[in-house]
Amino acid sequence: MSLQAVWTLLTKIMDICVVWLLFYYILKNIRNNVKMILIVKGVILILLIEVISKIFNLYTVGVILEYIFEWGPLAIIILFQPEIRSVLESIGRTQLLGRHKILTIDEREKIVCEIMEAIEYLKKNKIGALMVIERDISLQEYIEPATKIYADVSNELLCNLFFPNSPLHDGGVIIQGDKITCAGCVFKTSMDPNLNKRLGTRHRAALGIAEESDAIALIVSEENGRISIACNGDLEYNLSTDEFRMRLIEELKPKAEVFYEADLLDNEEDDLDD
Repeated sequence: MSLQAVWTLLTKIMDICVVWLLFYYILKNIRNNVKMILIVKGVILILLIEVISKIFNLYTVGVILEYIFEWGPLAIIILFQPEIRSVLESIGRTQLLGRHKILTIDEREKIVCEIMEAIEYLKKNKIGALMVIERDISLQEYIEPATKIYADVSNELLCNLFFPNSPLHDGGVIIQGDKITCAGCVFKTSMDPNLNKRLGTRHRAALGIAEESDAIALIVSEENGRISIACNGDLEYNLSTDEFRMRLIEELKPKAEVFYEADLLDNEEDDLDD
């Protein structure tokens, strides 16, 4: 095989890899965006109707769909510009190596311990709090305008930051790796129409950041002391302390470790079958 043929083969492989990488990041960010999921569902529904109209020779439906296909892309860009921009921004903020992945098991256990001590204190005293743990998608746009701290994650510091009437009480805290990067963060609130109307700004902000990124948002209600977690576009409300701890540990595990545990479970099941 000549050098030119090898180079041509490599460029084709690279081309395919780049396309699949783009599709992967687009689909990954669509999954975390409720409105974009609705857009995709709508497009799939229109395509299904187009197939049905051709099978049953529905002339009028076919003509209407032709106009939709002709002007639909432009209408989607105009009507859903904020959602499309949000997905593109999320792709731009994605980090190849998330900060949480570099933590050792001991560091992760220490962080969970410190956070849980703070959560239990805040819950007991009904002190409102919002802690956001960054993962693969960068939260730099929220860090820039916030009050910089860059201190080790500790129970005492977290409790002091959310102490009533303190300057940073109403904002959120962002944690990167084993550091509290900043406090007093203001996040975009979720626009999900199905969200319980009784939930306050903290819960809506937590769900909002969970919808547009892969961050983990930890919430303590100021009204009743209930604790909740928002991640992967979902809000798990009013968890027990043990449930909260287990969900936090599970979400903080690096993907490689999760896959390794899944493989171990599969092997154990195979052994039992044998």
